Amino acid sequence: MTRQEEDKLVTADLNHLGMDVASVFDLMKWKQSYPAAVPVLLEHLPSVQDMGIKEGIVRALTVKEARGKAGSALVAEFRAVPPSPNANIGLKWAIANALSVVSTDAIFGDIVALVKDKQHGKSREMLAVALGNMRNPAAVDVLIELLNDDEVAGHALMALRRLKAHKALAYIERFVSHPKSWIRSETLKTIKDLQRLAKSESRSTNR
Repeated sequence: MTRQEEDKLVTADLNHLGMDVASVFDLMKWKQSYPAAVPVLLEHLPSVQDMGIKEGIVRALTVKEARGKAGSALVAEFRAVPPSPNANIGLKWAIANALSVVSTDAIFGDIVALVKDKQHGKSREMLAVALGNMRNPAAVDVLIELLNDDEVAGHALMALRRLKAHKALAYIERFVSHPKSWIRSETLKTIKDLQRLAKSESRSTNR
């Protein structure tokens, strides 16, 4: 089946929902939320063979409406893509990016296992960010450990900031002199936010 044929199969089901799209990629420009489309996209995701259309479905699932619904399917797709470096590195990173939006504690163990597996290379970056969605307190410890992994350290910083993990302050201060400017910037923002949080909590305790 050609790329166009697979795209038409997906869009035909979306059209039945009343969505006027000619391609799955049109959903990336869709201005309204589309919760009804999520089950349709998940139904097609494992069967689509064309990597471009599969990536289009993944990107269409990178929405809050898929949170708590698409996680397991996306984990399975991430595992199915051969480890990087490979021709599908864009797809693998896109899946990880989707997981950074839709992940919940239901797949915490899967995310931890994948982000620690260095064979997945830079595609692990957004898996580190996905840990910032978790309520499991172990997420902070995993992220602190990931600060020692050069490929994902900057993204681990982003997740620690999202989790407001002030116990991480002592572990992140060394990144203020990191050679990458975006990591230095993220470090300064994280330190500022965590210090402000710590002061606020201290004032509340002393009242």
